[in-house]
Formats: sequence, structure tokens, C-alpha cells
Amino acid sequence: MIVETDRLIMRPWRDDDRPALAAICGDAEVRRFYPKVLTAEETSAQIDGVIAATARNGFHFAAAELKSTGKLIGFIGLGVILDRLRDVIPGRPRVEIGWQLDKAVWGQGLAPEGARAWLDYGWNTLKLEEIVAFTAAINLPSQRVMEKIGMSREASDDFDHPALAPGHSLLKHVLYRIKAPRH
Repeated sequence: MIVETDRLIMRPWRDDDRPALAAICGDAEVRRFYPKVLTAEETSAQIDGVIAATARNGFHFAAAELKSTGKLIGFIGLGVILDRLRDVIPGRPRVEIGWQLDKAVWGQGLAPEGARAWLDYGWNTLKLEEIVAFTAAINLPSQRVMEKIGMSREASDDFDHPALAPGHSLLKHVLYRIKAPRH
């Protein structure tokens, strides 16, 4: 499964992606809206989990590389939401869209470009009715991307992330939704 845009190739993970993603996930600025930076071992385990989820579901967050250079810049894609998280989200949505990119490419419109391609894949290939996105309430950059790709937020959908302790600065999460276009 490969999803392409004018500037991106979003593809299955390869073993040679591990060091580049470890550098991205080990960057405190990139991970400022996550509970912690990841070690190389944790990043590798995350890639293994994504590969397993892709095998199980047919899709999951994909490696994102620049067409012009072949450089891995992070990930963009769709993922099946874990049950423990679905249980705290109103309506128990099944599929989320998400991204995490190297700070060297921030501000170039790559996250919305890749996300729009994945929305198209979700509607036309997977025949999904709805896709959601969520992030910490303080993560305004990701919320701007969600709005740019046509997602909308209802405050009544916001939730506390079940993996975070009460009082944690990232506990409060916002949820954005988008419905499949009617053709």
C-alpha cells in the first residue's frame, strides 16, 4: 500500500527507516505534545507495532518520505483506534488520522498534503464513513492541520486521555471529526 502526493510517498516501513524515525521521535521539540521522547529501542518497537497493525487491519500509519530526496520525514496515515481509547471517545470512532513530522519540514504544508491523500484513501478505498483526529488540547499546530483538511470540533467530544494521570499537562484532548463526502 503506497499513497502518493505531489511531494510525498507514504509507504510501508522498512528496516532502514528505524534510525531516521528514532532521530525524529528522540527530538524533544517534535515530541513536545507527547508524554516523552522515545529511545531508539522504543521507536523500533513502535515501528514493529505499526507493521503488525498494518498486517492485521490492512492499513496503519505509513512512513512518509520526500519524493525529491527519498528522505524519511516522519509518518502520516490512518490507524484503527485501540479499544481502551475508543471507550472514552463519544461515539467510539474506529479510525483516526495522524501525523508526526521532522521539524526540518514544518511549515511547508506537508502534513495537510499527506493527510488529504489519506482522507481520499479512507473514503474511496476503505469506504469509511467517518475519520477522527485527536491531540492534546494545547497542541495548536496539529489542530490547525485538522482544520485545514476540513475537520471540525465539537467541545462535547473532548476527552481525558486514559493513559495519562490526572493533572498531567497533556491529559485534556480535543477530538476533530470529518464525514465521508457524499457523491
